[in-house]
Amino acid sequence: MSTNWKDNSWQEDFLDMKSHKPADVKLLLEGPEGFLQALKLGALHEEYKRLKKNRDS
Repeated sequence: MSTNWKDNSWQEDFLDMKSHKPADVKLLLEGPEGFLQALKLGALHEEYKRLKKNRDS
């Protein structure tokens, strides 16, 4: 199994789920520029998975 690092469909879906801070929107649309932003993006992805699980239940 390989990971498609270019797949950003979750980010577009997450933007539609709730309102976000402008910095988070930029991060979701443009991607991380450094290590700390990559950590933040990972945290946003975990939040997305929780919201999606609750929405689909």
